[in-house]
Amino acid sequence: MSTTTVAHHEEHHDHPTGIMRWLTTTNHKDIGTMYLTFSLVMFLVGGSMILGIRAELFKPGLQLMNPEFFNQLIGVHALIMIFAALMPAATGFANWMIPLQIGAPDMALPRLNNWGFWLLPPSAILLTLPFTLALFGIGDGALATGWTFYPPLSVQGGIGVDFAIFAVHLLGISSVMGSINIIVTLFNMRAPGMTLMKMPMFAWGWLITAFLLVATIPVLAGAVTMLLTDRHFGTHFFDAAGGGDPIMFQHLFWFFGHPEVYILLLPVWGFIPQILETFSRKPMYGYKAQVYSLWAIGALSVVVWAHHFFTAGMPVPALLYFMYSTMAISLPLAVLFFCWIRTMWNGSMSFETPMLFAVGWIILFGIGGLTGLVLADVAADAQYHNSYFVVAHFHYTLFAGGIMGIMAGVYYWLPKMTGYMYNEKLGKLHFWLTAISFNLTFIPQFFLGLAGMPRRIPDYALQFAEFNMISSIAAFVLGFSQLLFVYNIVMCARGGKKATGQVWEGARGLEWTLPSPPPYHSFTEQPIIK
Repeated sequence: MSTTTVAHHEEHHDHPTGIMRWLTTTNHKDIGTMYLTFSLVMFLVGGSMILGIRAELFKPGLQLMNPEFFNQLIGVHALIMIFAALMPAATGFANWMIPLQIGAPDMALPRLNNWGFWLLPPSAILLTLPFTLALFGIGDGALATGWTFYPPLSVQGGIGVDFAIFAVHLLGISSVMGSINIIVTLFNMRAPGMTLMKMPMFAWGWLITAFLLVATIPVLAGAVTMLLTDRHFGTHFFDAAGGGDPIMFQHLFWFFGHPEVYILLLPVWGFIPQILETFSRKPMYGYKAQVYSLWAIGALSVVVWAHHFFTAGMPVPALLYFMYSTMAISLPLAVLFFCWIRTMWNGSMSFETPMLFAVGWIILFGIGGLTGLVLADVAADAQYHNSYFVVAHFHYTLFAGGIMGIMAGVYYWLPKMTGYMYNEKLGKLHFWLTAISFNLTFIPQFFLGLAGMPRRIPDYALQFAEFNMISSIAAFVLGFSQLLFVYNIVMCARGGKKATGQVWEGARGLEWTLPSPPPYHSFTEQPIIK
């Protein structure tokens, strides 16, 4: 195996430079870098949209925008953050780290890898272009249905809905291509001696993610295609006026939409234990228990979708089934939390930036999990549904659980990727600003939801004013503190103190045996795991 690898490396010794390097590259590290850069740009674009929304909600009354534009910002913000920021970030880490962690020379399907990335920029343009077209009098702006495309709004909406449907198709194709590549790589290209139960936890998190994507993305694609034919070709799948069933769309959408939450979180659940064991300086606790828990969560995630629309009207046995199956997910998740905390227990811990983010992540994501358990209760959900309680829960799950987890991964692996250490003081300042302002943004929203404030409205009653003001001010602090993150990454990429191959004392795994940054072709000879 090693001799063919060397020959392959010699053949591609002179790789292209300049713009052609990035357009034509099949190197997993280059593609990973492009995914992560794209993700960071879209994170800033999506974040700037929500600052417009929080500015409108700073006080009661319509201040800055009409309700239609307000709803367009909300829908596009969500689609960008989920499909164009979080998913590409996780895929970027997969491209960078999986071959290094399993001792593979590259991803199994490198050309497919390149194509998977280059589908992303056109889809981002499709999502945001309707805003620009509206300035020239073409159409009425972006989709205003929220990220869920619910009919009848989506059947009657303007061209922004069509643009979003095509964007989702491209994003879905990209995700399925990336998933197939990861599955083939993990099954076929592990170093000799690396059995499945010796794989790094990050590889396990991504393997389950990839299977979930392959299973659920086609269902979403089918649902939005049926929606497209309802809009333009006279079908009535979801149009109640023609005998269609709007609730059927919700079933199809959430069959994808609920596993999507775990698709965004499973890769993070993979690398957080690796960060914890590195900075606790002791082996990960309960490796097998964590692997089995990840599989249990993956399996349960595809059978609990209807808890997203308890109030839409379902027979009582269905309500009970979806309530109990949703609550069942808390059991394997509790096992994961126990293992993460036990990994730190009695460890020789130090709190560099990745560890700060990892520990903060456990606490904040725990709040997201507990509030999800409340929403799973059918009786309670009748009050919480479509209120700001759901908004707060969702952001504790996907901002604290997803984006802050990704930030932990960036700070953990950035010196390995660039070969330079970042500014540790700036990293810690970024963590504390993010953690404090995040809580000040979303804790008031729990109380707003309990008091009855519905989401997706640009105006509200005077009784909600104070909590909204606190939330809006904190949201701006949260948004602008991310500029520290960008500055730290850029300065690290440009140079600084050289990073060693090991980077962190106590780091385990094949990626730390290579120099920082790793050579263009990582392993000229495949390592053997003993």
